[in-house]
Amino acid sequence: MTPFDGVQTVIFDYDGTLHDSRRIYIPAFLKAYQYLVKAGKAEPEEWEEADITRWLGYSKKEMWEAFMPDLEAAFQTKASNIIGQTMLEKIEEGQAALYPEAIQTLDYLKDKGYQLIFLSNCSVSYMERHRQAFGLNYYFDAFYCSEQYAFKKSKKEIVELFKDDYKGELLIVGDRFQDIEAGEVEGVHAVGCTYGFGQGSELSAADKIIHNISELKNLL
Repeated sequence: MTPFDGVQTVIFDYDGTLHDSRRIYIPAFLKAYQYLVKAGKAEPEEWEEADITRWLGYSKKEMWEAFMPDLEAAFQTKASNIIGQTMLEKIEEGQAALYPEAIQTLDYLKDKGYQLIFLSNCSVSYMERHRQAFGLNYYFDAFYCSEQYAFKKSKKEIVELFKDDYKGELLIVGDRFQDIEAGEVEGVHAVGCTYGFGQGSELSAADKIIHNISELKNLL
């Protein structure tokens, strides 16, 4: 017996869990920040990668509340649009990449009969572009993203809304505290991914920790 014997549905976070977002997010963030500098809303700064990727996994609303809470809404919106559009362009250019063994792991779980759910704090356009780029429709039974809920619901709240629509116990796999919090929902387990963008003790409440997406095959 394992803690996950009753699991029949696996929920995947996307950025930092299946998708190595650094390749498209870092240049998009830098472009948006340069806009804010030119607009006189931010000071020039040399950014470390970790200081940028710390925002991956946040919704737009959460990101701006934590990053620049005093920035006027119009500039937040413009900078967010720059980030979003730049990332979409880079997906179209073929610069997005999944983590090694991500597809093999999804194949394994699909072949074993698990229902697979996509859940991300992203926009609909971002989700749809990735569905097309990586053929995700083949693997996932359902897709959920924050924009579908006007960026006003946490992942935990979204999971609470849909969990009864799927069979068995649920397992969420992710790299940030927002994912692990969803594991607090009754009947939902959580696996934390150390290779993503979580910091410090974000994953401490997870039921299990993995260091590579392929390790999920040892748990299910």
